[in-house]
Amino acid sequence: MSLEVWVRGTLIPPDELTWRFSRSPGPGGQSVNTADTRVALSYDLLASSALAPAMKERALGALRDRLADGVITVTASEYRSQLRNRESAAERMSQVLTEATAPPPRVRRQTRPSRAAVERRLADKQRRAQTKRLRSSTDD
Repeated sequence: MSLEVWVRGTLIPPDELTWRFSRSPGPGGQSVNTADTRVALSYDLLASSALAPAMKERALGALRDRLADGVITVTASEYRSQLRNRESAAERMSQVLTEATAPPPRVRRQTRPSRAAVERRLADKQRRAQTKRLRSSTDD
């Protein structure tokens, strides 16, 4: 694992990433709340020049609900080590940005079912109806 953030083959420069550290929440014990192990990694997507314009537009569109003034932030606090949390946050940022910059899926071209498929479906419906008809009682 590393502290680098890669997005579709592009390395985000470390000077465009902002790291913040705080105390992790949760239950404690002896020596609790003494180490700043929780990590928040922020990336100013709007002001960045690292991503290609097309990728940047896709990311801005996909992440518009998660952005605060054009900045995306991910946090990690699942490990007791600050280094492991930093690696986790960098990996999570890479994953979020990679998914957000994915090209849109191809548009589905509508097709019609073949004549044989329609006939098979109707024949199956007739067989099923016949089976149900035979189950019913003939008493009046």
